Amino acid sequence: MTKEKKLSFFDYLNSINSSSDKDLMEGAAAEGPSLPDPDSPEKAYNSFMVNRGLSYFQDTILYANEMNRASHLSPRMQYDFLRHGIRPRKRFSKWFKAIPAGADLEIIMKHYGYSLERAQEVLPLFSKDDLASLHKLYDKGGRVKSAKL
Repeated sequence: MTKEKKLSFFDYLNSINSSSDKDLMEGAAAEGPSLPDPDSPEKAYNSFMVNRGLSYFQDTILYANEMNRASHLSPRMQYDFLRHGIRPRKRFSKWFKAIPAGADLEIIMKHYGYSLERAQEVLPLFSKDDLASLHKLYDKGGRVKSAKL
């Protein structure tokens, strides 16, 4: 007996974007009073991540927004709406990742009590001398870690 692989949201995105007729939620009920069993494809469907993946493209962003507005629908209904409503096309994009805060941003956040977003907004207003004086103000001494190249 072979064990089936657990579906990820990338599988659902590929199914929505491809022209294949394969239904990943085969056998899942469209509606029902009982909760889906933990191993069902309906339970593995992550609507937030699927909608996020579709929001990177001009032709699918409105579909993703509509599913965000209709988050009360069952995963089966959301998947069917997206699969049958979106035209098949190859859609590839890089996923946005958080930018780590640099030393300059951390000093500005610490000194002025700003959030990361606010510190990123005001960073261009600081000259190199201003940033050097802030670094000197919060310098605790000791060895400086050198960046590995």
